[in-house]
Amino acid sequence: MAEFLESLTAKNPNEKEFLQAATEFYESIKPVMDKNPKYRKEKILERISEPERVIMFRVPWADDKGEIQVNRGFRIEMNSAIGPYKGGLRFHPTVNLSILKFLAFEQVFKNSLTGLPMGGGKGGSDFDPKGKSDGEVMRFCQSFMSELFRHIGPNTDVPAGDIGVGGREIGFLFGQYKRLRNEFTGVLTGKGINWGGSLIRPEATGYGAVYFASEMMEHSGDNIKGKTCLVSGSGNVAQYAIEKLIHLGAKVVTASDSNGYIFDEEGISPEKLEFIMELKNERRGRISEYTAKYTNAVYTETASGATHNTLWSHKADCAFPCATQNEINKMDASNLVKGGVKLVAEGANMPCTNEAIEILHEHKVLYAPGKASNAGGVATSGLEMSQNSIRMNWTRDEVDAHLKDIMKNIHHTCLSMSAAYGQPGNYQLGANIGGFIKVADSMIDQGLV
Repeated sequence: MAEFLESLTAKNPNEKEFLQAATEFYESIKPVMDKNPKYRKEKILERISEPERVIMFRVPWADDKGEIQVNRGFRIEMNSAIGPYKGGLRFHPTVNLSILKFLAFEQVFKNSLTGLPMGGGKGGSDFDPKGKSDGEVMRFCQSFMSELFRHIGPNTDVPAGDIGVGGREIGFLFGQYKRLRNEFTGVLTGKGINWGGSLIRPEATGYGAVYFASEMMEHSGDNIKGKTCLVSGSGNVAQYAIEKLIHLGAKVVTASDSNGYIFDEEGISPEKLEFIMELKNERRGRISEYTAKYTNAVYTETASGATHNTLWSHKADCAFPCATQNEINKMDASNLVKGGVKLVAEGANMPCTNEAIEILHEHKVLYAPGKASNAGGVATSGLEMSQNSIRMNWTRDEVDAHLKDIMKNIHHTCLSMSAAYGQPGNYQLGANIGGFIKVADSMIDQGLV
């Protein structure tokens, strides 16, 4: 395994996020590789590490002043062994090949865990929708889709949203796809409910993370009711994680954005959450405005060059990192332990560094890796694809029941796999092995392709 990781690093020397995700994954599946020599013989690690296809293209568009802007677009089609490529599009200035390869790699195993027939992919652009007018976002999305449409389709590759890609962007992307293809198909998920979308899809990632955490707590003889929770982020995932936590009787005391975070010792109430949703989804404002309306709350600005995030220093029972990758480092993890946190459930993709995960394991903190705990979003995207295929819309209760069942099944997979490979209760090991075996076996079945 060490030799393989050394070779992978030499092949991808400047892709730190991808190498981080790959290292975390491959180190934990060593037991299954030792037990099943066929995977080594078939060179599954070497094959599964290489994307089946990488698409990179320019995206020219005109801003409101008529000035020409040029961004870079990507789609990583990582693995289609168990179904069409499935994974989000991210529009953010930090987007690059390494970040999208790490996200696509994680997506393969996350989708496998859902039990639905979906391969893994990811895409996006270094375009920043923040501060752009609706017209500028529309023109960018239309230009982006004018190239992407050649590579996607309901039975080939079905993108969704991610950071910077919400309902507005999905609408513009779908409209352009429909115009270019002259067909109305379920090629994107996260669509508006009036034109092929699914109920619960916006809520699914946040709800799913909380459902998974609840399963973990119940398995350990506890429950989430009455627990104080730290949540990072204030976008789609964080908003609905907060909503479900409140609904289950927990107390959420934090929310954040890239500028800083708020700490509300009284707890974020449904009314306060409604304000956050209106602030972020409609006015596209900053989380600091929360303290102007709710004066008992305290706002802390993100310090330039800070070695840790003080959001994770507050006393709490549970933590839900729902913002972005690597937001909890080794020091943050130590502060979570000092603050009494007993459970960390990842709502974002790879929000904990490998060093942070080691600290959590060392102190027996229940740790839910993102490929398990945030799989609710893509699972409900899969349910949206099913509804599109049969031209039907399920009720809110039907979709929510499916989502709960999927998260319960993922929890069961994690527990059963971790026990089968000698580390009962290690959700990280269970998720990685559970996701890997299905994909690896399917690749072997399909031959050397």
